[in-house]
Amino acid sequence: MSSGGRATGPGRLLTGVAWAVLLVGLWLWGSDISDLRGGLSAPAQGDVAAVGRPLEVELPPPREPLTPARPERVDIPSLEVRAPVTARGLDAEGAIDPPPFAQADTVGWYGGGTRPGAPGTALLVGHVDTETEPAVFYDLSAMRPGEHIEVARDDGTFAEFTVDDVQVVTRERFDAKKAYGPHEKGRAELRLITCGGVFDKTARTYTANVIVSAYLTGVRS
Repeated sequence: MSSGGRATGPGRLLTGVAWAVLLVGLWLWGSDISDLRGGLSAPAQGDVAAVGRPLEVELPPPREPLTPARPERVDIPSLEVRAPVTARGLDAEGAIDPPPFAQADTVGWYGGGTRPGAPGTALLVGHVDTETEPAVFYDLSAMRPGEHIEVARDDGTFAEFTVDDVQVVTRERFDAKKAYGPHEKGRAELRLITCGGVFDKTARTYTANVIVSAYLTGVRS
């Protein structure tokens, strides 16, 4: 893996510890988190690295949130990703349980939280790779602000999100409020999360997380 979260060699099979960082965010789930526009969306250095934020990109205004509906598929045109979504709960340690490696091309949605398109922050997690090949979020760190994500929902609608931030955050400096809290209150927001940084052979986990943030800008039937 490079520092941007993109694998450069053979895939790695991760243990549950790779997702332990998600537990921190779940502890704060439902808390009153203030406007964090200056959090993840601001350029950062060192342990929290911004992955490209062209100043000339004009982002569209947010759309009013939708009625809650379960996600069925996520499409990311810029990455050529078209993946089914499955609801996931928590593992024995209280972290989000990602899809099994046999379903490495499936995206996991935290079913105990916000539904994509509804007010709040919906969480989608996916593997970056396996022991033998890239997985669904292998290229996640290549995303850039202004790109689009579409979530097909079980009410027949397609929620359209625009990326406004991409970060690679080391586990030691992980800030749950910034990772999971809304950038702006009242919006329907989305987080796509996978492993990044470098692979620690001793701990058998990656050293960072790639976090893509997006917000609802459209809907179609």
